[in-house]
Amino acid sequence: MALDYKQSGVDIEAGYKSVELMKEYVKGTNRPEVLGGIGGFSGAFSANAFKDMEEPILLSGTDGVGTKIKLAFLLDKHDTIGIDAVAMCVNDVACAGGEPLFFLDYIACGKNYPEKIAAIVKGVAEGCKQSGCALIGGETAEHPGLMPEDEYDVAGFSVGVVDKKELITGENIKPGDTLIGIASSGVHSNGFSLVRKIFDMTKESLDTYYDELGTTLGEALLAPTIIYVKAMKAIKDAGVKVKGCSHITGGGFYENIPRMLPEGVRAQVEKNSYEVPAIFKLMQKKGQVEDHMMYNTYNMGLGMVLAVDPADVDKTMEAIKAAGQKAYVVGKTVAGEKGVDIC
Repeated sequence: MALDYKQSGVDIEAGYKSVELMKEYVKGTNRPEVLGGIGGFSGAFSANAFKDMEEPILLSGTDGVGTKIKLAFLLDKHDTIGIDAVAMCVNDVACAGGEPLFFLDYIACGKNYPEKIAAIVKGVAEGCKQSGCALIGGETAEHPGLMPEDEYDVAGFSVGVVDKKELITGENIKPGDTLIGIASSGVHSNGFSLVRKIFDMTKESLDTYYDELGTTLGEALLAPTIIYVKAMKAIKDAGVKVKGCSHITGGGFYENIPRMLPEGVRAQVEKNSYEVPAIFKLMQKKGQVEDHMMYNTYNMGLGMVLAVDPADVDKTMEAIKAAGQKAYVVGKTVAGEKGVDIC
């Protein structure tokens, strides 16, 4: 009997079907600069978007969603994990003051179930819509024998642009600047290896309703990462020059806030300046996790921290609010060794 590719575990027909199913979602992310449809060997994007800039700088970001993906498997819910993949990349681009232009996704799976792949891509497309970038390509790789049939991993890559004069570098932050935090939706996409140690990772455990969360544990943990592109654009449109910006991801406050600081400047974040979301309090209590470890692993309710001139605080807060996000004045910068104090 002649062997074929399907018998080795790769289903080309399923591949065609998943592409057909996802086309509709991809179309919804289109921008005028996108050339050609899905199915070419590379995605084409016209430089018209930035040809009038004085000195266009291309920015890029790539990331995955870490072990949060395990929760999608357990809850059999696959339509939001793609939002996380986009958020992790485009927030990094927005952090530098840039506009994300386009996105590509990469899905590796043990077996291609077209409906499941399409659900993942639906989330990716939703993330692209929220950030105004086009989904111009991607790859679904079937890996029989390498990954279990019902598992997959998703990662992505985004390219954005900023005029050099509008690049956010942090170099002009000085003592006395104000720190503004933009609220997160919860755990976002970092620290899930610790989450999975704190809670039982069973469907029953994730389906448990907690009064303090107002949802089930699974819903609270799977809540998609907030995309901050529109909030950052609103701040820029309000005429504010953001001096520094940190996307609070893996490594929490201690690792990410110093990344925007110049030498000789220290950040001070006041713990009581905002309400830490219930999910973090529950995790800390249940896992008996020390404060320092929480702030060194999680965003603790702030997905982005910005440094602005004190004169720009009101304008910045109004712009973030108008973009539909919640913001808090969370601290200030002082003279001292580069780093962060949480007090």
